[in-house]
Amino acid sequence: MKEKVVVGMSGGVDSSVAAYLLKEQGYDVIGVTMQIWQAKDVQTVEQDGGCCGLNAVEDARRTAAQLHIPHYVMNFRQEFQKYVIDYFIAEYRLGRTPNPCIACNRFVKWEALLQRSLGIGADYIATGHYARLEKLSNGRYALRQSVSIGKDQTYALYNLTQEQLAHTLFPIGSYTKDQVREIAAQAGLHAAGKPDSQEICFVPDHDYAAFISRSSKEQEAAGNFVTADGAVLGRHQGISHYTIGQRKGLGLALGRPVFVTKIRPDTNEVVIGEHEDLMTTELEAENMNYMAESHLEPGQKLTAKIRYSHKGENCVITDVSEKGDCIRLQFENPVRAVTPGQAAVLYKDGYVIGGGAIR
Repeated sequence: MKEKVVVGMSGGVDSSVAAYLLKEQGYDVIGVTMQIWQAKDVQTVEQDGGCCGLNAVEDARRTAAQLHIPHYVMNFRQEFQKYVIDYFIAEYRLGRTPNPCIACNRFVKWEALLQRSLGIGADYIATGHYARLEKLSNGRYALRQSVSIGKDQTYALYNLTQEQLAHTLFPIGSYTKDQVREIAAQAGLHAAGKPDSQEICFVPDHDYAAFISRSSKEQEAAGNFVTADGAVLGRHQGISHYTIGQRKGLGLALGRPVFVTKIRPDTNEVVIGEHEDLMTTELEAENMNYMAESHLEPGQKLTAKIRYSHKGENCVITDVSEKGDCIRLQFENPVRAVTPGQAAVLYKDGYVIGGGAIR
C-alpha cells in the first residue's frame, strides 16, 4: 500500500515540483492549498500576493490537474489570524521585530495542516522548502541546510518539533533553484516560469505600521527619538515604524548617518546612535527549541544566524538556564543589529542544533 502524503501547494514552482517528485517516487499524493487570507471580498483577495492570494489556489489546482492528483482547499484563517497576524502586531507593539514566517511554519503549516492531514489518513506532509531532513544516530530528527545555501530555508523552520519532523518530507532540498525550474519545465508544469514571492504575504506593500494600524484599529502614539543618555532629538511616528539597525525614514537631520539602536516600549522612546553602537558580541535567546541535540552545554562551539539573510558567525554557548529554555552566547566576531523578536538559530556542520527568540 502506497504511503500517503499531503503536499502544501502555493501554486509556485517549488511546491509544484515537490508534488511532482513525490508522485514520481511512488507516493499517493494529495495537493492542499491553505486558505489563510482574511479579506472577504474577492477583489482584495485577488490582489493579495504569495501563498495568500486567490491566484495561488487556481495555480495550484491547475498543477494538480496536470499531475492527476486530487486538490483541496483547506481553511486555516482562524489559525493564521491567531498565530501569525495577532502575534505580528503584538510583537511590533512591544518594540520587537517578529519573523511571521517562523510562526506560520510552526503553528499553521505544520501544527494545523499536519493534524488535519493525519486525520484524513496521511503519513506525511511535504512542502517546497529548501531544506533537507535526516534522522541522526542519536535518534533525533534534524534539518540540514539545503544543497543551495543561497536558497536555504532552515532558519525559518528551526522551531519545528520532533513529532512534526517525523511526519515531514522536503523533496527539493537536494536541488538548486535552477534544477527545480528545469524539472518543472521538463515536466511541462504550469508553474515553471512563475516568479518567486518575496514579501510578507499579508503585507504586500511592506508598510507594516499601516497594516498594524488598520488591523488593530488603534492609533499608535508618537514619542521621542532620544540618545542613549536621554537627550531628545525629535519626534517619532510610533515604535512599530522602526526596527534595530534602521537608517532610512527617520526624518532626522543630524548631519551624519544615524541608526535605531534600541526601542523602549515602556517609555515609547526610539534610541538613536552611531553604527558602532549596533555592534555586539553576545545575545540571549529564549523559548529554545532543540533539534539535532536535546540540550546545550556551556562551552559548546557553534555557528549562529541572527536573521534570515545572515551568513552566520562562530559563537560559544556561555550559559544555559536550568530548564534549557534560555541561553546566552558569545560571538567570535562582533555582529550587527541583534534584534529582539528575530530568531537566533544554531548550526553545526550544516545541521540545525536548535534556536530561540532573541531577547
